Formats: sequence, C-alpha cells, structure tokens
Amino acid sequence: MLNYNSPIMDTKEYSDIKISEVEPIIKINLRGKNRDFITKIGKELSIILPTDPNTSSENKNLNVLWLSPDEWLLYSNDKNDLKNNNSLEDKLFKEISKVMVGSVVNVTDQWLMINLKGKKIFELLSAGCPFNFNEFKNSKGAVTQTLFNHIDVIIHNKDINNLNLFVRRSFSNHMWSWINDSSRFI
Repeated sequence: MLNYNSPIMDTKEYSDIKISEVEPIIKINLRGKNRDFITKIGKELSIILPTDPNTSSENKNLNVLWLSPDEWLLYSNDKNDLKNNNSLEDKLFKEISKVMVGSVVNVTDQWLMINLKGKKIFELLSAGCPFNFNEFKNSKGAVTQTLFNHIDVIIHNKDINNLNLFVRRSFSNHMWSWINDSSRFI
C-alpha cells in the first residue's frame, strides 16, 4: 500500500445528515469466472461471493460488493492494519492470481470511502444523481454503480439510513465539497 494521505479526514454534521470519511481500510478488486475461483474465495475469506446483480455479502470483518458477473469489491470493516491487510492480500494473491484462477488487485489507494448517515441522505443523493433510490433505500446490502455529480461512484446500502459511498481519490475533494454544500440546504 502506498503512503496514505487523505485529502479529507473530516466529519460534518447537518440536520439529519452526518458525513464522514472512513479511515483507511483495505479494498481489493477480485475478478474471476469459474467455480474454482468462487470456491477458493469462499474458503479463504469465509464469505460467499454474491452472484445476484447489485447485491453484497458480509461477515464480521469483510464486505464483498457485486460489481459485474465476474468482478467484486472486497473491503474491510476494520481500520487499516497494514500487517493484516498485507497478509490477506498476499494469501488471496497466492491462491488466486499466482495459480491463474482469477485476479486480485489492491485498490485501497484508488478508492476513498465516505459514510453517510441520517434520514435525509437519499434526498441528498437524489439531488446529484440520476439513479432512482426508491427500492434501493429499503434494501439492506444493495449496491449500485452510478454517477453522482458527474463522478463515477459505488454506493453500498449498509443499513437503513446508513451507506458507504466509494469515490476515486482524484475526485474526492470535489465530491466532499459538493456533499457539504448540498447538505446545508437539504
């Protein structure tokens, strides 16, 4: 992992909306198609990869988001512990990439994760996003990839009025500013 210097590291609270950057956690992109890939991932992580579109799986330590029929985003629930993260990545690389069953790529430095909580988060999202959140907001574990204020994002619905928004690091300052400005008026 590269030296992590967050552009944000802040928490803001407005009426019915709390916005915070989640401290560094490991994020790994997984790609593979065959049954051997899915079996090895399940065995190594003790988690079943979601195969239904726009869904997720989780256990005590990890979340796996479905991104496409052969692609998933794995992220940790715990703050960044380089020793454990490197061992997880190394173990997956050894079992998957090294034997050419699939691909394991550490994307921790590529994605910044912003947590949004509160009763008005979907009003905020709807103000800058073309996606229809009517069914999404009531579906715990739902995942979508969409545009938010003209920026590609991944949104994971963790629970009622609690979601994680993944944005590429290069767009994170712009996204953070827009969310803060818009939250004041919602």
